[in-house]
Amino acid sequence: MKKILVTTDFSDKSKAGLLFAIQLAAQYKFDLTFFHAYHILTPTAWNIVRIEKYEEEQTKIIQDKLNVFVEKIYKNLNLTKSDRKCVIKSSVFPQSCITEYAVDNKFDFICISTRGAGNKLQQFLGTNTANLINHSDVPVIAVPYNYKSKKITSILYASDLIHLEKELKNVVDFAKPLKAKVELLHFTSPLETIIDPKIIEFAIKKFSKFDIKLNIKNTDFVKSMIANIETAIKKTKPSMMIMFTEQNRSLFQKIFLSSKSAEYSFNAKVPLL
Repeated sequence: MKKILVTTDFSDKSKAGLLFAIQLAAQYKFDLTFFHAYHILTPTAWNIVRIEKYEEEQTKIIQDKLNVFVEKIYKNLNLTKSDRKCVIKSSVFPQSCITEYAVDNKFDFICISTRGAGNKLQQFLGTNTANLINHSDVPVIAVPYNYKSKKITSILYASDLIHLEKELKNVVDFAKPLKAKVELLHFTSPLETIIDPKIIEFAIKKFSKFDIKLNIKNTDFVKSMIANIETAIKKTKPSMMIMFTEQNRSLFQKIFLSSKSAEYSFNAKVPLL
């Protein structure tokens, strides 16, 4: 059974990630673990005994808060109790805590809500979601904070076609158990190497038993690539989107050539894997 680590900071906006993960679990057997990273501040004047007692009390309060938070969401969805875990971990750095726990416990996905990055400085520094996308060894599902729970029936897979066959296998492996249709979206550019359509057809034929729609579009250079993708999303209205990111980029690339998947997560319109 595949496992999803679902993160929350107890805010209303973080509920979206839980709703999406619960929807996934309703369509297929995913094992959900709800996770909260916390840090307890204590006065420097306190002695070690008082600090330990206070931390023990606060840890229990935080664990109970997570249990209640998750229980309320299930109750609002009229769902009965299922096999699920609620885990809290103490850490000064939430992002590293999430990734370490996910790797150590062999999770297949990390699911997190995204609240966007309001200005250029925030986008440069990155949100927790974007940082996870850029650095996590575990695939990340970024869910828009305004997501409303609904059945996942269609997936838009945006690709540059460079690693098509390898990526397509992962996309189909994810979509098939959900019984979701897949649309492969690619934007052409005069600067890219011309790709033989037969290569695309050959890759898709390997999954002939699975319905994959091909959508090749010319890039509108008046718009950014993200704007082009958003236009396609408005037209096709997918349940979610899948993109792949190159994490092994140079410092120059990280500063001046943003990861499109991380960039999209700033203001995602549909859940992004």
